[in-house]
Amino acid sequence: MTKKTETTAIEKLAANALETRFENIPQDTLEATKYRIVDTLGCLIGGATDTGNPELLGLLREQGGFKEATILIHGDRVPVANAALMNCVMARSFDFEPVSPLVEGFTCPGHISGTTIPAALTLAEVANASGQELLTSLIVGDDIASRMLAASGFGFSLGWDCVGTVNVFGVTATAGRLFGLDKMQLRNAFGIALNQIGTTFQTFWDHTTAYKLPQGLAARGGINSVQLAKAGWSGPEDALMSKFGYYKMFTEGCKRPKILTKDLGKKFYYDGTIKPYPCCRIVHSAIDCALALINKHNIKADDIKLVNLQVAPGGIDHAVGKPFKIGPFPHGNAAFSYEYVVATAFLFGGVKPEHMTEKAIRNPQVTEFIKKIKLTSAKDVEFEKARMTVTLKNGNKFTETVTKVKGDPLSNPMTREEIIAKFWVNVDFSGKINHKKAEHLLDMVLNLEKVSNVRRLIPCLLA
Repeated sequence: MTKKTETTAIEKLAANALETRFENIPQDTLEATKYRIVDTLGCLIGGATDTGNPELLGLLREQGGFKEATILIHGDRVPVANAALMNCVMARSFDFEPVSPLVEGFTCPGHISGTTIPAALTLAEVANASGQELLTSLIVGDDIASRMLAASGFGFSLGWDCVGTVNVFGVTATAGRLFGLDKMQLRNAFGIALNQIGTTFQTFWDHTTAYKLPQGLAARGGINSVQLAKAGWSGPEDALMSKFGYYKMFTEGCKRPKILTKDLGKKFYYDGTIKPYPCCRIVHSAIDCALALINKHNIKADDIKLVNLQVAPGGIDHAVGKPFKIGPFPHGNAAFSYEYVVATAFLFGGVKPEHMTEKAIRNPQVTEFIKKIKLTSAKDVEFEKARMTVTLKNGNKFTETVTKVKGDPLSNPMTREEIIAKFWVNVDFSGKINHKKAEHLLDMVLNLEKVSNVRRLIPCLLA
């Protein structure tokens, strides 16, 4: 007799993705997921016409194809993979969507929701799914992507952007469930997905429009993988641990393999950080410092002589630590810059989507204020934390240190009320849907388990 081979992690993940039932998902996971959907759809609405998006929409219109799914806000109906691609790119456009899955008590630097949520809604529209099935399919996809990321140790030295790697597997799980794959087909789909992943950190290191493209490419790759598997294609048996699998080819190794299957089906992981500001998460601590100094000491921008911002050496060496300079994609220069967001916070009392428009970025006041900012590294400041000392023209000095950054799920989370307020900020900034539609959308998402057909959400997301 042949000895039965032990079930692999990818097989266990595939089985869990297909067998999880809505009734078995913890209530806190369901509630957090509904608020993540609210947040992500708000970001999608806000980013609908951001730089580069009209051109991408034009290309998808030219390609045409079966009218399977809706490009949200704009209303075009295109093949499901293309609709998901566009919807995800819009959601990422202001770098404002949820990030950093919280797994086993530590956060991982990922952008999962911006892919999985728009993709799940697009897939659920095609599958004619209920709200309960949308939630379940999304949650199992988020869980797989989060576990894969946390198990890897998420090193950056190889240059792969995890948005374009683990997100593909998350969408593959969601699409596989919604499109009715069996366990063997889904295992094949994961293997095929191994050929669909990639993308590089260089896209945002150089402040390019392409930084948001992986969000959509991951959705398209996951959907294409499921379509091929359903059509009968096979893929590598073990997409994760094989000789040339995910952890060998795209990471510095699987550092925590137990995380892949520990409490599988009992605990579900997902992005834990809701962002308060529309820019790279790394610079949020600096914004918090500036706003705290303003509020505590009633500091005015005109009274400031010097701003000394101290961050971890890794912050200085990151794209966000570069001297601010406006290039071909000003939005990228601003969203990934300590100097720009600090100047904006002091000048305008916050950082909002309106401050990421080209007109705002080219404001001479910002250019002049940036000259007052001195960015230095400090070994005693942790990565993504900050210390700021402001010297006023009258000689007074004030210092603020931020270690509990707003939005951190453990130490300083966004409240539900703040998440809803952020949704309205995006709706009002966009101006693409009226308040009546937005209110109806909000009500349906917060009661998504009661929605009999997800297609009911789509009219609320059309201009």
